[in-house]
Amino acid sequence: MRRFLLMLGVLWVCDGATFGPLCEGNPFNSVRGSDRWGSGHYGASRGGRLHKGLDVKCQDGSAVYAPFDVTLHGKLTVYTDRNKEAINEGINLKGQGLCFKLFYVRPTRTSGSVRKGERIGTMLPMQSVYPGITSHVHVQMCDQSDPTPYF
Repeated sequence: MRRFLLMLGVLWVCDGATFGPLCEGNPFNSVRGSDRWGSGHYGASRGGRLHKGLDVKCQDGSAVYAPFDVTLHGKLTVYTDRNKEAINEGINLKGQGLCFKLFYVRPTRTSGSVRKGERIGTMLPMQSVYPGITSHVHVQMCDQSDPTPYF
């Protein structure tokens, strides 16, 4: 959602949504760089496909917070591969005119409204599935557009 503000004959275009801190220990939402498993930016190559999200650094077991006032819209399953069961959870969220998903998070609950900064879950043990990866919460827009401008 974009807001337009006309001041003194100048048109300013501002995005209404900016993600607040997602993960305990990462107050500025630092993004995963490159490691042996790939890169955390939107559009990064994933062995013949493109990465459809943005990976925000988050240590295994850390608290995950609502980035702004949101409504929780159910738990999600990330993989069909049983070998990845340890990190096979996430949550659907809506708020600030955005629909998005957080992967690798065990939600504390799956419905209702949550205020910015409230705990919404716990980062799952990514190292148990991808040893040596930079552990992270994967942020994916429902329409698979690039979430980077909101950070």
